[in-house]
Amino acid sequence: MTIMNDETREFVAMHRNEDVRELALKAKRVEGLDLPLALDQIAGWQIARKKLPQWASCEGIVYPPHISMEQCSSQFTAQYKSEIAQTLLAPAATVRARVSDSGESDNQTTKSEPQLSDSAESVMQTAKSAFQLSDSPESDTLVARSSMVDLTGGFGVDFSYLARGFSQATYVERQRHLCDLAEHNMAALGLDQARIVCGDGVEYLRQMGPVDFIYLDPARRDEHGSRTYAIEDCTPNVLELRDLLLAKSQYTLVKLSPMLDWRKAVADFDGTVREVHIVATGNECKELLLVLGQQMHEEPSAPRVFCVNDNQRIDYDSAAYTQGLRIGGKPLPEVKNYLYEPNASIMKAGCFDLVEERFGVTQVGPSSHLFVSATPVADFPGRGFAIEAIGGMNKKDIKRLLNGTKQANIAVRNFPLTAPQLRKKLKLADGGPVYLFGTTMQGCDHVLLRTSKI
Repeated sequence: MTIMNDETREFVAMHRNEDVRELALKAKRVEGLDLPLALDQIAGWQIARKKLPQWASCEGIVYPPHISMEQCSSQFTAQYKSEIAQTLLAPAATVRARVSDSGESDNQTTKSEPQLSDSAESVMQTAKSAFQLSDSPESDTLVARSSMVDLTGGFGVDFSYLARGFSQATYVERQRHLCDLAEHNMAALGLDQARIVCGDGVEYLRQMGPVDFIYLDPARRDEHGSRTYAIEDCTPNVLELRDLLLAKSQYTLVKLSPMLDWRKAVADFDGTVREVHIVATGNECKELLLVLGQQMHEEPSAPRVFCVNDNQRIDYDSAAYTQGLRIGGKPLPEVKNYLYEPNASIMKAGCFDLVEERFGVTQVGPSSHLFVSATPVADFPGRGFAIEAIGGMNKKDIKRLLNGTKQANIAVRNFPLTAPQLRKKLKLADGGPVYLFGTTMQGCDHVLLRTSKI
């Protein structure tokens, strides 16, 4: 790793709020200044300021080239992984609380033990508290004997947040320059428990002793640099390592592409997935996380699914909601005053029957993934709209719905036209306070819903 000299460091500090492209063209060549390195540091800090604010506020961090910064985890997703790890390894009472947010009993507790239940938000707040208090004596007691290994270290963002909850944390990475970078940055972040190992993660896994927690983020590009998504096409192939991972750790957290079908991924791991975490931020799915653990029963149990979109969090037992859609069992309400669109994590999970049951809403129609209700729903995990009018696609209905409107935000769900096609047909500009949804109701009726955002 190239260490910045005084001239380069001074240049970075002086210009880090400026446009990198302009600097590259206009910067004066000063003796001792490593301009390419300086530009990488300025660009990296500018990305980190939004993506990794805690890193950006830490003096001494050295950033990699631009593409690595674009591909690395955000602070939100990295902290969430740390919450998962700390909750998994928390005392038994916390673990029991975590398995239910609707009063379901934990099959692992005895009759003499209290049956605990909690919401996913409360559980994660508990884990977050443990994360934030990692320097307290109480936390030291919790993690005094805990150890973790990140077998695919990379730039080290995920490792830096996971490591804070462990007394021993090992980072493994094949590329020497990334190891040097990680060693420097972990020291700058004050992570004295971090141990940097330059080597192959799979070989390290084979020879290492047991640990409490393993993390893997398999590379999703093949030998030609093309992007891959299937688990078996990533490096390393975690499916081939499954038994070894289970033998070497209490829990393993695997980060996979959000493009994957989580149900197939669970099936591929053949009964060893304890939890599925679908993580979104800004209503965009970023990660699919699987927690692997030893099978506790003879019969494989369905994993618990956690749907996360920023501060919107719900969890459920996937065994209880295997149908996905149950259209027809619950007729549409006669009065339809409110429309709800689930967030990206719920869309990915496909738990629409759960949403219907838990929030008292009704699905508009098969594959529409929109919900209506007569009364407002508090804390719905997604966007909410007040319905102003509903109509068909005939000219009379369209004229009534638009009522002189010249612009609108348009979305379609299970509709014969795309949003651009519908916009062109209705001759509407984009934007404004009106939100227009094209969808298919129960009974296969194509409708337009004019709404305003709640």
